[in-house]
Order: sequence, then structure tokens, then C-alpha cells
Amino acid sequence: MPRAFSSSSPSRSPPRQRHALPPPPHHRRTLSSTLVEESVADAAALVKKWHPDVPCSLFLHDAAGQAEEEEAHGFLRAAAELHRAMLFFAADTTNPSSQSGHGLVQAQALLQTAMRRLQRELQFLLDKHDESQQQAAGASSSSILRAVAKAMMAAGYGKECISIFKSHRRTALATNLQRLLGFSPPAATASGSNSSSSLFHKLTWEQIDGKIIPSWIATATVAFTSLFTGEKDLCDTVFARDDAAVGEAVFAAIANDQAMSVLAVAEAAVARARRAPERLFRVLDVHDALTEVLPALLSVFGDNAEVATRAAAVVAKVGEAARATLSSFEAAIHKEPSKATVAGGAVHPLTRYVMNYLVFLADYQEGLALIYEQADAAGAESVSVVASGNVVSPEHYSSSSSSMSSFYSYSYRPIHRLVSVLLGKLDAKAGCYKEVALSYLFLANNSKYVANKVAGSGRLQGVLGEEWAEVQSAKARAHVDVYVRAAWSKVMSAMPQEPPEVVEAAVLEAVGMQDQWVAADEVMGAALRAAATAAVVPKYRMFYRRYGAAVRLTPGDVVTMIAALFGGPWHQTAVAEPLQRHLQDPKSNTKPRRPQQLFASQIEKSSACT
Repeated sequence: MPRAFSSSSPSRSPPRQRHALPPPPHHRRTLSSTLVEESVADAAALVKKWHPDVPCSLFLHDAAGQAEEEEAHGFLRAAAELHRAMLFFAADTTNPSSQSGHGLVQAQALLQTAMRRLQRELQFLLDKHDESQQQAAGASSSSILRAVAKAMMAAGYGKECISIFKSHRRTALATNLQRLLGFSPPAATASGSNSSSSLFHKLTWEQIDGKIIPSWIATATVAFTSLFTGEKDLCDTVFARDDAAVGEAVFAAIANDQAMSVLAVAEAAVARARRAPERLFRVLDVHDALTEVLPALLSVFGDNAEVATRAAAVVAKVGEAARATLSSFEAAIHKEPSKATVAGGAVHPLTRYVMNYLVFLADYQEGLALIYEQADAAGAESVSVVASGNVVSPEHYSSSSSSMSSFYSYSYRPIHRLVSVLLGKLDAKAGCYKEVALSYLFLANNSKYVANKVAGSGRLQGVLGEEWAEVQSAKARAHVDVYVRAAWSKVMSAMPQEPPEVVEAAVLEAVGMQDQWVAADEVMGAALRAAATAAVVPKYRMFYRRYGAAVRLTPGDVVTMIAALFGGPWHQTAVAEPLQRHLQDPKSNTKPRRPQQLFASQIEKSSACT
């Protein structure tokens, strides 16, 4: 008998039999494949109906009903089903390769046709978005755009979708900017472009001042607060909900070049100002517009964007141009020849020009303050002191140097500087007059004109301070007092001790000398006549009482002649009649010089200074 196996004996398992893999089962149509094939068939019918060659829009209808809307959404679902069918057939191992390959090819062909339809719909929708002016319609087209873009990107056609979107929106944005500007803005880059300069080089400043800059200001306001904001919102709606990076990239591709072109127009226009003082106000207009739209620009493009960097550079260049122009204007005042005086001590044309200039400049005080603060900040950052090989930090330098601090504080006040330079130049011009009286009349007239200009401009008075004009008016009154003492000094010194004919000759000489001198205005003329009358007439009355009939000029004659000075009411006859009586008197042994002759001699004296 065969030996039985015991538990203690080593077990020997018979070798396992290796069985071959079972043959693959015969193909059976699964439920999944059946459903996929049915969905492809349904999609094929819808794709065939809305072939890309169909001219009308699937999504846009004059009066879209529920059926049309359902069909449009059904087309998007069909596109998604075709994409899923492709993935299914590509991964299906249960079907013979011939059958799965056929399904894959069919689904792919149908999907390509559907995508061509959606590309055309994308164009339709973008055109509709351009035409839409109503907020509700705009919002509706944006939502449909998002649905179409999402379907294309989900099906792997994102590149085509973005390309169409970018191309269309760039063209639309450029068209809007050209319409607003009145011309096509030249292309620009982050580092600047010469194309704008070349364009404006062909234009006169009058064309730039009258058309280009006003148009640019209006365009920049609309562009950075509305157009670019609208483009950013559209990109966010269509793309950024799914991928913020995609939305940002699409917006940058659409708007960056256009925004920098707008900035390049401002830079080129300002460059044409060429530091001419009369062109400064347009430069400041551009600077004000830039600073006004800058928050919106940063909000749309981002603080670290290429456009933000370019905008900061343009703002800095415009500010630099404004400071350079003011420096040139200040230098021009300094260079004005001190010997170039005006006849009769009148208000100097330089005074009128500078004060009128400052009245306009005061309207830009906030922008000027910002311009000089920016220069201060830039200067502080660049300040360094090298001593014994060590660099002292800007913070240490500014904190340890009161002179630097005071300099920057003073540099914030260009209007103060300019008016101070003007007053210094007027003092120099006054010193050129040979007649002391005419010198102080010139100072009185010009000081009063300056004071009146400041008092008459609320903005300028606010810049210089409320007491500033009062101080200048007080100076003008002091100059009047000195003028009267100098103009009538011979008369005043002659009356106590000289004979009547000497006193009368001194009076006629004084009147003749002042006959062609002028006052800044009627108020100043009245003040000059009143001061002269108060200083001379009371003493002349005492002189007349003392000598009686020996005096040919009565106190009334003196009053009348003084009243005729500086455009007084009797200017034509007040001097001539007393003088004619005096000359016709056979007892007269004086030979007074005629007023016109006296004035002619003054012209000769003054011309020596000019």
C-alpha cells in the first residue's frame, strides 16, 4: 500500500499547472458605448444644422425665444459631448480598434466643425458687444461670450479663442482711441518711441496747443477711467473667472500697447513746449490730467505693470519739463536789462507780464506743489555724500543739513521765487532813473500794480498770503511819500527864504517835470495828487500871504496845476493857463522852461540809462 503522508513528514505540493490567459471575449456593445454613439449622432444633427457656412448667428436673434436659447445652449452641450466622446473612444479598450478609431475620427471631425462654428459666433458676439450701448445688452453679450469661450477652451481650442478675442478687441480699442483723439496714436513701447515725436514735428505749436493737447486730455480721461476699465471687465468676465492669469495676459495683450501709445502722445506734445514760458500752462494741463487718471490707471493695470512704470516715467518727465520751464522763466527775469526803463515811471511791461503770468500760474498751485514734492523726493533718494570712502545715507544727510531742508522747502514755492525776482529787478530798474522822484514814482506804480494783482486774484492771494498784498500796498504808499518829497524839494526849500520869482520858477519847473509822468491807475493818480497837494499847498498859501501881489501864481493856480497831473480832469489847460499869464506879465523877469521842453530833457536823461 502506498505510504500515508503524516503531518511530520515534509510536504511536497504537486507543481501548479500554468493556465493560458482566456481568449478575449467576443465584442459586445456596452451601455456606455451605446450612449456615447447616440450623443455623437445627436450632436452631428445639430452641428450639421449650424454649419459654419450658415450666415446667421446661433446665439443672437432679434427676438430670441425659449426654443432658440435652448438650441444655443444645446449646441454648447453638444460640443462638450463631442469632446468627451473623443476622450472615450481614445481610451476605450472594449471595442475593436477599427470601431473605436472610427468613432474617434467621427467625433473629432464633428468637434472641429463645431469649433469653427463657435469661432464665427465669437466674431458675431464681439461685433455685437461693440455695437451695444445699453448696459443690459452689454451684460448679456458678455455672459454669452463667456459661455462660448469656456466651451472652446474646454474642448482644447483656447488658443484659437484667445487669438480671435485679442485681435478683435485690439482693433476695437484702437478705433475708439482714434475716434476720441482725432488721429491714430503712434505705436509706443515701454522705453518710449520716436514715432510720436516724428508725427508732432510736422505740426506747429499752435496746432498742438489748440487741438492735440485738449483732445488728448479728454481722451486720456475717458480712456483710463472708462475704455480700459471696460476692457478689463470684459476680459475678467470672459476668462478670469476660470484662470486669473489668462485674463490678465489677454488684457495686457489688448491694452498695454494702446495705453502706452496714449502716454507717448502726452510725452511728445510736452517735448514740443521747449521750455517756453507761455507754453507752461499746457504742460501743467497735461500733468494735472496724468495725475488725475493715474489712480484709475493703476487700478486697471496694476502697480507693477509695464504700463504703470511707463506712466510714472511720463509723469516724471512732464514734471521735469514744468520745472525746467519755470527755471527758464526765472532766468529770463534775471536777464532782463535793468537799464531798460519806461518813460514817465509807468508800470513796466515786465511787471504786467510776470504778474499776469502768476495769476494764471496760481490756478495750478496744487499741481506745482506735487511737481516740486516729487522732485524733492527724487533728489533725496539720490543724495549721497562720499567722504573718506564712506557714503552717507540720504536720511542722515537730510536730517543733518538744515540748509538742504530749507532749500527744498523754498523750492516748493515757485510763485514766491518769481515774484521776489521781479521785485528785485524792479529795484534795479528804479536805480537807473536820474531823477530821484521819478525813481520812487516808478517803484510806487509798480508796487501798487503788483499789490492790486495779488489782491484781485483769490488764488494768487491764497498762495502768497493774505497779508502779502497789504505789505506791498504799504510799500507803495511809502514810495509815494518819498516821491512827493523829492519832486517838490526845490519848492519846499525855496519858500522859506527865496524871493517870489525863484519860488514861482521852482513851482513851474516841478509841474513841468511831472507833466508827462504817469500813474499806475486813477486811484494811484488821485493818491499822488492828494499827497502833493497836502505837502505843498498849505505852505504855499503861507508864502502867498507873506508876499501878496508880488506873487503871480495864486494858491488856486498851484492846486489846479497839481490836480492836472497824472491824468487829472483839467490836464490840458491847468498848466498852460497860469503859465501863459505868467509869461505875458511884462513885470515878469523869470524865464521858466516850458513843460514839454522840461520833459524832453528828461527823456534825454532817461535815454542815457536805456
